[in-house]
Amino acid sequence: MSRIGNRILTIPVNTSITLDASNLLTVTGAKGSLKKLLPNVIKINVDEEKKTITTTRPDDNKKNKQLHGTTNSLINGMLVGVSTGFMKELEINGVGYRAAVQANILNLTLGYSHPIKFEIPQGITIVAPKPTVLQISGIDKQLIGEVAAKIRKFRKPEPYKGKGIKYKNEHIRRKEGKAAGKGK
Repeated sequence: MSRIGNRILTIPVNTSITLDASNLLTVTGAKGSLKKLLPNVIKINVDEEKKTITTTRPDDNKKNKQLHGTTNSLINGMLVGVSTGFMKELEINGVGYRAAVQANILNLTLGYSHPIKFEIPQGITIVAPKPTVLQISGIDKQLIGEVAAKIRKFRKPEPYKGKGIKYKNEHIRRKEGKAAGKGK
């Protein structure tokens, strides 16, 4: 059984935390501010003197165990996001496939008859150091993952030549093509 819910989280330097009676957690740090409404079942204890956060569950009910670990992970993601931030990298493979960022629009040329224009959401920064590499960064881990998944969905990598958009460390399982004239 996982013990993620029982870990003690340390509050980074220059980070402030406020917790409402309705379990609305607000974390403010060097990179920005995040708010998240957490389940009322899980008790969140913020110790300002020791700079720690702990979460406790009322009983060993399966649903409460799940919420316990999830709540602890969400708080940890908020703490890391406002102090250091998150980043995902995407690679574009294929002849003529490229990306360019202009103001708040990501222009993708992915072999279709038209270029794809993707509006970058607020709170996300996309940089294209090379035409075939995209770096998506921000403070909200969930939003970064959603944006990366939407961009990847425009042209998923195909298994024969590996053309498409993939995550940096993603392994594409390759298939063998047709064997011409085999068996004659």
